[in-house]
Amino acid sequence: MTKRLNPTVGKGLLFCRSRKKVMAEEETELSDKQKKEIAKWFLLNAPAGEIQYVAKDLKSVLNNDDVYDEAASEAFPVYNKSHMICLEMPGRFGDVLVTSYGELQGNEYLDPKTAQVAIVDHVKQVCTEVRPATDEELPTPYVEEYRCALEAEMLKYVSEAYPKGSCSVYCINGKDVEGPGNDFELVAVISAARLSPQNFCTGSWRSIWNIECKDDIQVLELKGKLQVGAHYFEEGNVQLDAKHECRDSTMFQSPDDGAIAIASLIRHHETEYLASLEASYLNLPDATFKDLRRKLPVTRTLFPWHSTSQFNLTREISKELGIGK
Repeated sequence: MTKRLNPTVGKGLLFCRSRKKVMAEEETELSDKQKKEIAKWFLLNAPAGEIQYVAKDLKSVLNNDDVYDEAASEAFPVYNKSHMICLEMPGRFGDVLVTSYGELQGNEYLDPKTAQVAIVDHVKQVCTEVRPATDEELPTPYVEEYRCALEAEMLKYVSEAYPKGSCSVYCINGKDVEGPGNDFELVAVISAARLSPQNFCTGSWRSIWNIECKDDIQVLELKGKLQVGAHYFEEGNVQLDAKHECRDSTMFQSPDDGAIAIASLIRHHETEYLASLEASYLNLPDATFKDLRRKLPVTRTLFPWHSTSQFNLTREISKELGIGK
């Protein structure tokens, strides 16, 4: 006697077979190119000061030195420049900031303070050699007077505002200007990091200030980009990535006057932004978290936001689970 298959069951078997086929296709081994792109993503998105930890784990997971080396060689330079890391130069020349504004060729980066060029090993994040900068790599004496004046004021401000901060001032346009009447552009960068992975937290502050010097009308136009990052990972993973942009302008008559005015504006804008960040986090319990909760919960009773201290989540959970009895 022939036993007929229920049509529904037959459709189910066909579905299962097609599902298994799809799953088999999904489990196909990734190509080396795909692995490299995934590895680069993880490296580029590592929080401040944590890329070496991410790289160590990636190397172990990939188990392929060629793929890892290719991903690292592409990701580390981008990461180092975007985070504007600070490296110590050999020979007691001080520190150099690794930024796109000081990048010359290959792995060479100009330090305008000392007129030295640092050769950087991006993957190891160390400065291996130092050489004097050539005249072609430096601005003219006229522009350098403005650059030095601004750098002196910025160093003073950074030493007061950032315990572990560094700054540099570069000429990015018009470095060949020889005298009054011609425009040029400077950029001041500030990089500060507080790294404490043993305490499960890291943080960084990065700000870039473009200063366009319109010499003919004696006006300085200021454009700022600020970025704050923080990472807390004790029994969790919480990250902050806040960005802010601003503009301003001022008059100037001499390099010293312009430097003092610009440093004062930068101090004002950064202090104001930091205060706004602090205020927003102070308001989290009373405003932001309150807005996330619906007005009436399932109990149809308003939550007593005016007296939240009476609630203790740990105590309530322990009571429900009978813990500690």
